[in-house]
Amino acid sequence: MTHAASTHTTDVAIIGAGPTALFAAFECRMLRLDCILTDVLDSVGGQCAALYPEKPIYDIPAHPSITGGDLIAALEEQIAPFNVPRLLGSRVSHLEGEAGAFTLKNERGDTIHAKAIIIAAGAGAFGPNRPPLEGLDAYERSGAVQYYVKKRADFTGKRIVVAGGGDSALDWALSLSDLAEKVYLVHRRDRFRGAPETLAQIEAKITAGAIEKVVPYQLHGLKGENGQLTHVDLIAMDETVRSLEADVLLPFYGLSTDLGPVASWGLETQRSTIAVNPATMQTSLEGIFAIGDVAQYPGKMKLILQGFSEGAVAAHAAHHVAHPDKALRFEHSTSRGQPGTP
Repeated sequence: MTHAASTHTTDVAIIGAGPTALFAAFECRMLRLDCILTDVLDSVGGQCAALYPEKPIYDIPAHPSITGGDLIAALEEQIAPFNVPRLLGSRVSHLEGEAGAFTLKNERGDTIHAKAIIIAAGAGAFGPNRPPLEGLDAYERSGAVQYYVKKRADFTGKRIVVAGGGDSALDWALSLSDLAEKVYLVHRRDRFRGAPETLAQIEAKITAGAIEKVVPYQLHGLKGENGQLTHVDLIAMDETVRSLEADVLLPFYGLSTDLGPVASWGLETQRSTIAVNPATMQTSLEGIFAIGDVAQYPGKMKLILQGFSEGAVAAHAAHHVAHPDKALRFEHSTSRGQPGTP
């Protein structure tokens, strides 16, 4: 069915619909700013929903542990009273105008007229860094090679090779070790990058035999038939080859990122990030703000909780752009009252 292009007029257009964008929408509405959420994905949640809905997150205030999916559900509940409109499933590709009078268009033909813009595009257009292995495509299609864990239960009783030395590899090796028949943790050196508590848990699992550490090795090849994996071959620096019996390979080598059309909008960028003034989160163009992983400034930490703070800062700064003649008196939510439509 052909999509009928739509036109929307609002105070703030939010590009992205991940956790930082959802909270920015909440902050905007608390300031009585109309806003709209847009995203290339066909559902809200960004990387939390698309990449690790069942992965526990430990550094969200007031939540000792919460999964990515549950965090998105809670943020959706928080903005539900505001009925924030959203345009999903199409990337914003075109920008023109100036502060107070921007026009945005997505690749589907929808148009947004906005006074201010908040870019909360996370890592931009993201995709996994794929290992250079022969025949990889067939194993990806069958699910024998996966880059994201969406349902832990799918790995019950499996022989799993987890490759990588960072947080994702460590976290999933720990998480899946309780379900899998065997978990191998493969890294090119005997040193991992993770929080001290995570490293301690990994060592405890290795000692207990729940995880087998295989170092220093790198991925070398895949064996199987018709996309069904039977072995993962590894190679050491001295060219020693080891073959592991395996059903699934999970390579965690990070994401390749791309700002996409945003990179052509004349914003000051640093690699795949956008430079901002941390006092306002404004970019080099007046009326355009950036928050979350896509924003860069001295002292930046890529944490969801910092993205939440940036969303509040950007919303307040956007109010001055959207309503320059209207004074904004800061109020705590306890004095402003429960969320609700104005």
